[in-house]
Amino acid sequence: MSFIDNLKDFSPQITSGDLKPLKVNNHLHTPHSFSAFQSVDEALDQSAEEGVKVVGVNDFFSFDAYADWSDGAFKRNLFPLFNVEFIGLNEAYQKEGLKVNDPGNPGRTYFSGKSLAYPLTLSTDTKQKIDDLVTNANDYVRKMTEKVNELFAKKQFGFRLDYNQIKKDLAMGQVRERHLARAIRQLAEKHYKDANRLLAFYNELLDVNGMSCSLTDEAGVENEIRNALLKAGKPAYVPEDPNGFLSVAEIRSIILEAGGIPTYPFLADAVKGYTDFERELKKVSAELKDLGVWSVEFIPTRNNHAILKEYSQYLKKEGFVVSFGTEHNSPGKQPIEVEAKGATKLDKDLMEINYEGACILAAHQYLFAKEGVGVLDNKGVFKAEKRDEFTKLGDSLIQFVTNKN
Repeated sequence: MSFIDNLKDFSPQITSGDLKPLKVNNHLHTPHSFSAFQSVDEALDQSAEEGVKVVGVNDFFSFDAYADWSDGAFKRNLFPLFNVEFIGLNEAYQKEGLKVNDPGNPGRTYFSGKSLAYPLTLSTDTKQKIDDLVTNANDYVRKMTEKVNELFAKKQFGFRLDYNQIKKDLAMGQVRERHLARAIRQLAEKHYKDANRLLAFYNELLDVNGMSCSLTDEAGVENEIRNALLKAGKPAYVPEDPNGFLSVAEIRSIILEAGGIPTYPFLADAVKGYTDFERELKKVSAELKDLGVWSVEFIPTRNNHAILKEYSQYLKKEGFVVSFGTEHNSPGKQPIEVEAKGATKLDKDLMEINYEGACILAAHQYLFAKEGVGVLDNKGVFKAEKRDEFTKLGDSLIQFVTNKN
């Protein structure tokens, strides 16, 4: 059933008074890219258990989870948001060695699309561009797998990885670095049952003297493998092909075609000293507007609560739609309820900012499905003068879904 079919009985009940913010997580990955969850149902079950009422799927290059996300969310009285994530390249920044929102790679730019249409309609050309992105990303990990096998051979371990098997067993069409790290851990555990021998293997492979986590901490081991082998300057690192990336302008165009809202993901103080692009908040705000970007997001577990509040309040005042999420695109169990760094609960102001953002995004999904036009004008600019109207419509929609019998 489509998104709008689930709302066929909805009749806007716009009320006056203050919003009563609900818990929102608007950035969750599923196994269609890489995820801490084994399935969409696991993600939605945990959301329901924690009382997170608005949930946004946000896979890399993929819309494949949308059907299960929609059906599963409505079944649990959760409001679904349909998002996507891309990785673009700012070639000017790359040439100058400047960083945008990837702390390790100059010019590389993570970029989200929020509240896309579901069902989704894209041109043949756009579908091909996205297919090419997945093909290039998979080929990148295949080359990394070859380098890991070369390292295995050099160190005479006597075994090797099979990229096609990794793709078949661990991925859902899209293979990422984290899948490779998991495959290395699983292969090691298969061959070394004794803890001392397993530790000796990691010491030799990763060129370390002991692991910083327990060998039984699967997520921790995979993170150490990834950081020691696959990152820039490490033994199995493969330089990325600039031709495998789209520009931010191209990504923005795809998101608008898909009925969504172009969204910039902030790192803020997740990086010591901030990135080159984000260092001056006033300047980055102006540059985003020049790019035609009127929506931003944060992954607050990376941010000090006070910094998150400073950035969020400033950007909202500047007219941006602001939302938060957790990603869950790394191994390991963590809460779905959004918290700031150090498991710090969001205060009332941040809860309101996150919920208001979700309401505007919900209104956009609904209006676009009903009328073909949402909260953006025909140039992709947010209709800021209707912010309160959109917020109240979205709140009405969310209350309708989350309170349905």
